[in-house]
Amino acid sequence: MTRQREKNCDRCQAIFSCLFRVQHDASKQWIFVCQKCGNRLSENNTHYCYGGTWKSKKRS
Repeated sequence: MTRQREKNCDRCQAIFSCLFRVQHDASKQWIFVCQKCGNRLSENNTHYCYGGTWKSKKRS
């Protein structure tokens, strides 16, 4: 059985069913961002680090 979940992008606040966990600045804080925001954050950013994908369908 799977659960349907949704989560807001930490940058644009839109609701998504798939987000990416990233670090994007010197604070090394993890945030969840959509693909569009993630692409913007990763461009020419030496602090950018991908940390996995969050998906709405979670296996039980």
